[in-house]
Amino acid sequence: MGKVISIGLIFLFGFLGLSQEIEEGVPWNGSTRLTWSDYKGKVPPADEAAATTASGISYTYSANLLHHEVNLDFEVNAYFYPNESWYKPQLCDENTLAHEQLHFDITELFARKMRDKLRRTSFSDDVKAEVRKIYRDILKDLQDYQEKYDWETNFSRNREKQREWNQKVANALKEES
Repeated sequence: MGKVISIGLIFLFGFLGLSQEIEEGVPWNGSTRLTWSDYKGKVPPADEAAATTASGISYTYSANLLHHEVNLDFEVNAYFYPNESWYKPQLCDENTLAHEQLHFDITELFARKMRDKLRRTSFSDDVKAEVRKIYRDILKDLQDYQEKYDWETNFSRNREKQREWNQKVANALKEES
């Protein structure tokens, strides 16, 4: 029997520029894929995971009241954080990297869901609280989705499920673009 390998995922969430206090993130880009050289973090000595991808959603916004209507200007982005992401070369292969890439792609999918929700919402004069609630709800859904992904793919070991998730997320990104 092979070794049991787990893959970890860290979510780093920030808003109003707070993510930059952690480190400068690399924005998601559909034409750029992660490589192992992007993983610059130190491997925690006691961690059993084979790799950890740190990604998160950051947002900024400004709100203006015009004719008793709140107009929201916003930016929402998914980021990868190299210095918080790490891997164990002896336990990882290209399949592991593809699994980790999909974690980042899922983060982008939920950034798009947040953008869509912000576009569709009619805000009151309590816009700050309403935007924060949308953000918290998106993060909760993102975390649940990421956990489901790991469990269903058995952290990349179930190749058939991994292929299904690859297709599922690729299709969702096409629909949400």
